[in-house]
Amino acid sequence: MDRAQKEKVVEELGQIFESSGVVVVSHYAGLTVAEMQDLRSRAREAGGAVRVAKNRLAKIALDGKPCESIANLLTGMTVLTYSEDPVAAAKVAEDFAKDNKNFEILGGAMGENALDRKGVETVSKMPSREELIASIVGCIGAPASNIAGAIGAPASNIASILSTIEEKAEAA
Repeated sequence: MDRAQKEKVVEELGQIFESSGVVVVSHYAGLTVAEMQDLRSRAREAGGAVRVAKNRLAKIALDGKPCESIANLLTGMTVLTYSEDPVAAAKVAEDFAKDNKNFEILGGAMGENALDRKGVETVSKMPSREELIASIVGCIGAPASNIAGAIGAPASNIASILSTIEEKAEAA
């Protein structure tokens, strides 16, 4: 790789570190090509991505970024799993690690917060952005439907009373 290519990689990695909600650092020694493709596919489905980069270039890209604290994790054969959603990449990494013993999660970062192995596991158990939005909409929508039901109920009661009175008047 020549100097221009290295500068381009450092710039791309800098963008990843700047814009990602979460970055998970893992060792991948011993994974097959098919297993790495599976990891990439899972990350893509969740709205994230996977990147293998030289540790030295990644450390240069981390300089001055919010997640600079993960620089000490970049040793050996590392792979970065990242996503804008602060939970997606952690969930993908945790699920993949359960199926593949050669995939070892070292830690990561969520913004400026450094995550150890347990921290990544904890983040992976949190609800995703979509799940949170759905639950908020459900909480907001439920009272509105209750109000609509309460408003509509007396009107239907009045209508049934009027129809009963009308039927009695016609019968008499």
